[in-house]
Order: sequence, then C-alpha cells, then structure tokens
Amino acid sequence: MPLPLAPTLKLGIQTIHRRTEPAPGAAAAPWLPTIAELETLVRLVDNCGYDSLWTGDHVAFAVPIFDPLLQLAQAAVVSRRLTLGTNVYLVPLRHPVPIAKQVATLDHLCEGRLIFGVGVGGEFPREFEASGVPHNQRGARLSEAIPVMRRLWSGEAVTHHGGRYPAFSDVTMLPPARQPGGPPIWCGGRADAALARTGRLADGWISYVVTPETYRAALGKIEAEVEQAGRALIEFGTGHLLFARLDASYERALDAATETLSRRYAMDFRRAAERYAALGTAEQVAVRIREFHAVGARHIVLDLVGPYEERPAQIEAFAREVMPLLSDLRR
Repeated sequence: MPLPLAPTLKLGIQTIHRRTEPAPGAAAAPWLPTIAELETLVRLVDNCGYDSLWTGDHVAFAVPIFDPLLQLAQAAVVSRRLTLGTNVYLVPLRHPVPIAKQVATLDHLCEGRLIFGVGVGGEFPREFEASGVPHNQRGARLSEAIPVMRRLWSGEAVTHHGGRYPAFSDVTMLPPARQPGGPPIWCGGRADAALARTGRLADGWISYVVTPETYRAALGKIEAEVEQAGRALIEFGTGHLLFARLDASYERALDAATETLSRRYAMDFRRAAERYAALGTAEQVAVRIREFHAVGARHIVLDLVGPYEERPAQIEAFAREVMPLLSDLRR
C-alpha cells in the first residue's frame, strides 16, 4: 500500500542562530547572538510566507551551534503560525525520559506546532565519548527511546524494563504532550537500518544529502517496512533538508555554497554541493525542488548557505523569486 503523503508542498528554513564563519573584520571576536537577531529572523521567515522553521543538533560540532529545543522555545514566542521542527535531534546522546519532558513542554509552548525530527548522528564520535554513550549503540538506543517517549507523552503510568537505557517503574509524566499521542516523530538517516526503523516506528522521514533518485528508493524501503509491520497510517510526513543558494549563476552559487559548507563540515564540500544542493538562479533552484517533490518529498527544508550576513536577503529572494514558481504545488 503506498505511503499516505500530504497533498501539498511545504517550505521551511533551517537554523536560527548560526554563524559558520567569523564576522567581517572581527575574526577573533566571540560570537554573541542577540534576542533581537532571533526575533528579526523569525518574523522575516513568517512574513515571507514560509511554513516552518527548523534547528539542528550537536553537543560538539565543527562550528558554533546552540541547543535546538531552547532555540525553538524562544522562536515560539515570536511566531504564532510557523511549524517548528528539530532536524534532527540526536536522541542517543541523552536519556529518553528527560527528552520526553522537554519535548512535551515545547509542544505546549508552541501550542502543538512541533515536529520532532530525530536521528542517530555519528559523524562526530567525540560527542558520543563526551556524553558517555557507546558510538556503536546509537541505532539501538534510538529504536528503544522512541516508544518510551510516546508512552510518556500519553500521561499514563509507564514502566520500562530496560535495555540500552536503565529500567524504571510506574512513572507518570504530566501534563501529557499538547498533540494527541505527542508530536509527530520524523526519523532521519539513509542507511537501510535507519529506513527500517522509520517504517516501523516513525510518523515521517526527513532526508539529508541524497539525490531525488535515492529519495525515491528510500521511500520504497520505508513503505515495505510499514506494510510488514502492519501499520495503518493516516498520513506519513516526507521531508528533505536541501542546501540552497540563489545567485546570478550556478557557478557563483556553487562557490558560495562550497565555502560555507566546507567550513561547517571541516572538509572539502564542493563535489557534495554539486551533487546534492539546489544552486543558481530562481528557475534552477525551483527545478531542483520539483525533482524532489516528484519523488515524494512534501516538506522541503532550506538551508540557505553563504555568508551569515546574507541570510536575510536569501530568505527574501527565495520567497520573492522561487515561491511563485512553485505555487501550483503549494495550493
């Protein structure tokens, strides 16, 4: 049975507070984000007509990064419309009980506008070492944590018999989550084990650095797992984190994307940017988004790369130049 996908395309913006390169003329100065910066960005994303705002997660990363749940709690005060999401929260680094409490709280603070995107991470093993978590247990920990969190969000007494996490008995977490059953959980990951977990346990899938062809194949694997598990889904969320850059030409956009992403991931990202990003003119970027929509992606989350100071202009330019080219998919 085909996955029940949403009928329309939604567009989101990835990251709130993030600087991946030093400020101009202040290479050695500390980065001190302000409340005013967040408020301005969130209002801009809201006023430009985007559907959602997302934040990533790492305990330790190659560039500065803040806790995603705290950022989204702050953003929820500014926008009363935008859906808020984590893309993705590294559940294996933490215990599922306090995670469930924080996420249920955030679900209330944003009045039920939360998508809880989760993943295993792993590309930075030192953050697992620092958190006291065996790197090779991250998949098993996520698979164990998801049903535990769902049960805790119900407001009923929960007993867990243990596994990768300690056992506990008769724990009731109140209030229950705002959304019935808790916020939808969208799993990330590209490996077969991650796709199988998504099909068995998740409400959606959100991808990263894949091609449209790979995306289509992955949804097929998820669909098979859903059917094998005998799940009756009303809707299944399908997202994709897409690096994007608008510029006068593809080459200029590629240069800007390469500089930003190579610094962020501490590696040469040029070939990956060529393969996975949406770059160039409005028409070129729109074509790439249509390619992902055609294979099943219904929520495109844009990571608009380039200098930090240019993000507002990129957000506005995408809304002004690209959104009209996609209007038929968003009705």
